This record gives sequence, C-alpha cells and structure tokens, in this order.
Amino acid sequence: MIFSEDKYRFMHAALQEATKAFEENEIPVGAIVTYQNKIIGRGYNQVEKLKDPTAHAEMIAITSAANYLGDWRLNECSLFVTLEPCIMCSGAILNSRISEIYFGCFDTKSGACGSRYNLIEENNLNHKIKIYSGLLAEESSNLLKEFFNKIRVKQSSNNFD
Repeated sequence: MIFSEDKYRFMHAALQEATKAFEENEIPVGAIVTYQNKIIGRGYNQVEKLKDPTAHAEMIAITSAANYLGDWRLNECSLFVTLEPCIMCSGAILNSRISEIYFGCFDTKSGACGSRYNLIEENNLNHKIKIYSGLLAEESSNLLKEFFNKIRVKQSSNNFD
C-alpha cells in the first residue's frame, strides 16, 4: 500500500523513538500520536527502565498526547507505531478514541490489530478505528530482529563463561 508523504514522515518519527528503546536495551518499539498533522505525543518502550509492565510505547505516547490536549479523548488523533499493538495497548487506543492506527510490522505472538487477535475491529464496540498496516514494515521488523539477535549472541557468549 502506498501512503502519503506525511504518513512516512510520522512513521520515521516512530522509528526514531524505537531506536531510543534499542539504545536503552528495551524492545525497540516506538510510537507517536498526531493531531492536525502535528506530533503531540511520543513514546518508546520503557518496561525495563521503569520496571512497569504498562510502559509500552503506545501507552506513553497516548498519555503524552492526552496531557498535551488536556483531554483523554483523542478522537481526532492518529497513532503511528512500529509494531502492531498488543491487547493492553489496543484497549487504551479504544478507550482514548484514537481515530486511526498506522503500524509497521505484525506481531504474530500478541498483536491485537489483526494478526493474533483483532480487538480493534470488534463489531460490538461503539468506536470504530481505521487500521493501516505495513507502513515501513521492513525497517520496523529489521530493528526488532537486530535487537533479538543481539540478545541471543549475548546469551550464547554468557553460556561459555
């Protein structure tokens, strides 16, 4: 699927956030929230750093955007995230009433936007969110692969100590 130039620009910003996570030895997922074509929230995974299982990139970006707008309703906002959101993050996306999600690569183990689960498109919910996948998927996937390869190499070298 071809996306507009601004969508690529926003996903590049999410990838920059994911790179911050990578550099801090966190699973490299980054997210941004936009409103009226402007970034109003940023986040990257900080689960290990904050010792908080809810410190996913999406949760941090959503909280940041809500603080910026002074409202929990983000119904005119879009979320750009490098990895398909999980169930927890999908719940937050639904509760915040974000209007669109753009994500890079699918998460076949715990994704909740079409791969493993499809919480976002449940027909019994009153809020409908448009979902777009595959935006800079290869770049998002490569960053995750590089991270997990680095961990495997580190673990295997520890086995020889």
